[in-house]
Amino acid sequence: MTPESNLEKSVFEEIPTEKIYSEKAIRIGTFFAGPLVAGYCIAENFKAFNDFEKAKNTWIITALSMIAIIGLIFIIPENFPSILFPVLYSVVASYFLKKFQEQDIQKHIQNGGETFGGWRVTLIGLLSIIVFFGIIMSIILLTENAG
Repeated sequence: MTPESNLEKSVFEEIPTEKIYSEKAIRIGTFFAGPLVAGYCIAENFKAFNDFEKAKNTWIITALSMIAIIGLIFIIPENFPSILFPVLYSVVASYFLKKFQEQDIQKHIQNGGETFGGWRVTLIGLLSIIVFFGIIMSIILLTENAG
């Protein structure tokens, strides 16, 4: 969008000042780095859209999802196809994106709003992986020391 068209558009609609995460960035980040990426990015988008209640609910759903995934990791057989986890939580994240944010994201972009770049999502993904493995390693160490 050119600066002139942004200026024209600003007469009719307010140009968003907050940056958001695009649907594509959230989907890719979630697939490669897990549900924490989806939770963080979706919650931040809700904040940018001034929907703080949904941002809070997103974190609750993310925490419950993480607990379920970590619990499953310890009970599923080793020969279980591990690709199913990223596919499953990517499909779930895509569903929630479509249901709750697709229209807001499209409106944001159409009104000249910006999105965060892929490098930011990559960094969030790396931090998510570190947190996830930190939790798993803590559980392993605690259960080994207890037993």
